[in-house]
Amino acid sequence: MEVEIRYSKSPYNEETIAIINEGKPYVSPDVLNGKGLGVLTTCVFIVGVIAGTGFLTLPKAIDNAGWIGFLLVLVCCFLSAYTGHVLGKCWTLAQERNPDLTQGSIRYPYPAIGELAYGTFGRYLVSLSLNFTQFGGTVVLVLLAAENIVKLLPDGSKFNCCLVALTVGCVMTPFTWLGTPKEFWGIAVIATLATATTSIILFVSVIIHSADIDVSDVTHSDVTVTTFFTAYGTICFAYNGHSCFPTFQSDMKEPKKFGKALFIGYLVVFAMYTPSSSVAYFIYGSRVEPNILNTLPMSATTTIISLLMTAHILSTIVIGINPLSQEIEHVLKVPERFTWKRILTRTVVMGAVLFVALSVPHFSSVLALVGGSTITILSFICPPLFYLKLCKATKSTSERYIPLHTRVLLYEIIFVGLVAGIATSYSAVSDLASNKFTVPCYVDAVRACPAGTGGG
Repeated sequence: MEVEIRYSKSPYNEETIAIINEGKPYVSPDVLNGKGLGVLTTCVFIVGVIAGTGFLTLPKAIDNAGWIGFLLVLVCCFLSAYTGHVLGKCWTLAQERNPDLTQGSIRYPYPAIGELAYGTFGRYLVSLSLNFTQFGGTVVLVLLAAENIVKLLPDGSKFNCCLVALTVGCVMTPFTWLGTPKEFWGIAVIATLATATTSIILFVSVIIHSADIDVSDVTHSDVTVTTFFTAYGTICFAYNGHSCFPTFQSDMKEPKKFGKALFIGYLVVFAMYTPSSSVAYFIYGSRVEPNILNTLPMSATTTIISLLMTAHILSTIVIGINPLSQEIEHVLKVPERFTWKRILTRTVVMGAVLFVALSVPHFSSVLALVGGSTITILSFICPPLFYLKLCKATKSTSERYIPLHTRVLLYEIIFVGLVAGIATSYSAVSDLASNKFTVPCYVDAVRACPAGTGGG
């Protein structure tokens, strides 16, 4: 049975879902049968999509920001969790406002929230930000996976990050053909288990390595405006997940319990990130690399960490690119069932990801740019704006009361996010243009990424 879901305007000028199934209304079997993601499974997805790159990049981000970096990590974690909760409430409000959003399989819920709040502008703002975030985030993941794999190769290997990145993209493409999160929950479990194990081994490895380092001689990088806001972008990326949250929530059996899964998920991620990032800051100082694995000496433990992190990153590629793929399929009217059209569409998407990755084979600069720009929009600006708007009265609904202190907090988050996002984007672009520019892999793979080196 072929089911297509299209966005359209109702006679009441509110976002509705027109479900076309031979002219008959259609309700998803998952809705009828009470199937979908539970709280625990949703929590696993949240941890799987958020945690991972932060283990590798937060130590350098904290060094770039100085002592205030620890406060920045805590604040970003809290605000990300809070705005994620607000975004979940937006989806609940949207479904209450428009029951059509509870029917069928909603391929792309975040833009639906944006359109219900601010019309076409809101939808396009979310769509463009989501697409850039998920596309850029996947580029970062491909480059990080390539760097980790290169580190595992024997000395003298002719494989560099360019060749490995190409291989990673080709191998992972078939896995991106899976439909929605309900169809690949096992991948999220793999990502979460790999992350949890990594957090423990990385912490122990840094402690063991500290025995060979004179901590009294450790120095820290000078903090500048550029390094501070670059650190902000990196930290935002470490807690990034908002682009996928509405997709997870719409796949839940009980979407109203999303807040519970979100709270547990962020608590787990923060507990994973904090130990290794803290000890790395005090033990390595300014010597820490953008990817901390390049700071640790080669050993059996670093090999295990690289393998686990690579497993996590590869899993996250599948999870992270999924909403973007669904959006493109929605625009192209690709059927929800598995067909050659899905294979072609998602293969082209991964091909575009590979092209960008091979054009700018330096993950740290791309990471800061994505983290400071569209992730800030999706995480700190859109959720409060949409919630404030959706709580206002309409012709068919009454106003939802917002306490004054909550309203003030939401406006503060919007203001801080806007200022920090602009500054971070400028810093990232400046860094990319002045320090990280190199020839693309397809022009000269050796110059772009010498054999045996990564692309940090």
